[in-house]
Amino acid sequence: MTTLKLGMITFDTTDAVALAGWWARQVGGEVQDGNGGWFVTVALPDGGPVLGFQKVADPTPGKNRIHLDLNVPDRAATAAALLTDGATLIAEQEMPGFGWTVLADPDGNQFCLAQKESA
Repeated sequence: MTTLKLGMITFDTTDAVALAGWWARQVGGEVQDGNGGWFVTVALPDGGPVLGFQKVADPTPGKNRIHLDLNVPDRAATAAALLTDGATLIAEQEMPGFGWTVLADPDGNQFCLAQKESA
């Protein structure tokens, strides 16, 4: 049996260049390829999976079925910075020992910031 290895996470968008630039700023990545603006990639600084941004005429409406869960050392500060740079707050969630913030990027793609609380 073949083992799958995650290589890229791809977002549909009406403006691949703009959304790739936004995500590159947030993850400290580098925009790698523009392909005439129809498919743009962002390389992560730690060598993780590539982020891809594909220009489409009509992205799927509503909540995305797959989303990114991002680990951060300071959830409140990171959320504040993302909101300042164009993200939208969707929800704050808490449970014993764990909290997360649901945000959306400028195109409405939802993602979560997670921070484990100290014991």
